[in-house]
Amino acid sequence: MNVAIVTVGDEILAGSTTNTNASWLAERMTERGSTVECILTIPDDRALIADYVARWSDDFDAVVVTGGIGGTPDDVTVEAVADGLDREYVVHGEIRERLVEKAAAFRDENPDLVEDYDLQLDVDAAASIPAGATPIVTDEGWAPGCIAENVYVFAGIPDEMKAMFEAVSEEFQGDSVARTLYTPAPEGALHEALEAVSERFDVSVGSYPRSENRPGRLRVSSTDPETVEEAVEWLRANVETTEPPVAEGDEDEGVDGDGDEGAVE
Repeated sequence: MNVAIVTVGDEILAGSTTNTNASWLAERMTERGSTVECILTIPDDRALIADYVARWSDDFDAVVVTGGIGGTPDDVTVEAVADGLDREYVVHGEIRERLVEKAAAFRDENPDLVEDYDLQLDVDAAASIPAGATPIVTDEGWAPGCIAENVYVFAGIPDEMKAMFEAVSEEFQGDSVARTLYTPAPEGALHEALEAVSERFDVSVGSYPRSENRPGRLRVSSTDPETVEEAVEWLRANVETTEPPVAEGDEDEGVDGDGDEGAVE
């Protein structure tokens, strides 16, 4: 399953917000065997979001879009997805009923906060999704996410985004497997070995340079677990390897930061 991730937000591009959503999503999808082929950050521009959704929904098995979905003027993500898929943007009746009940409960619990505020418009905006889309409802946030065709729309707030992903995570199961070797060798010295292993085995090999406190990494991936293991064994015989770095607090357990034993994740 090849996936594209689109994170939407002027604040991300301005540097005032760190884009943790994309890295978190990519890691979780990779763990499940999907392949993230592209990550893009774009502003809160309805036409631009719609353009990428229209094109990428044809180019990828799944497109994941995270951004503002709460119904405020700059929350254009869901509406833009509807545009990109050439669908109407409509109020979902069941979602609206749920939000009306939730708003009433909030008003009763916080009368001073909402005494002079009419939540009607906010409810309609938050309950709107592309026509025919499947809502993703969680307890963590106000407005729901949704699935329209192969486009998944999650909230931009990290806790809400994570809850929405977990609700549909089984849909991102794929066939890709990966193993990681750690090496003290400088990246420049690995060229011949990396070229040779790619020629011998039908695998993709990523090389990540060492840092002051962490050895270099060689990540071997393929859809065939046996081929991955063969490539890993070949690399072990031809490249100097080392134990995984020990995460803080794991000194006695002898595991790396991902909780895996040995030199291979």
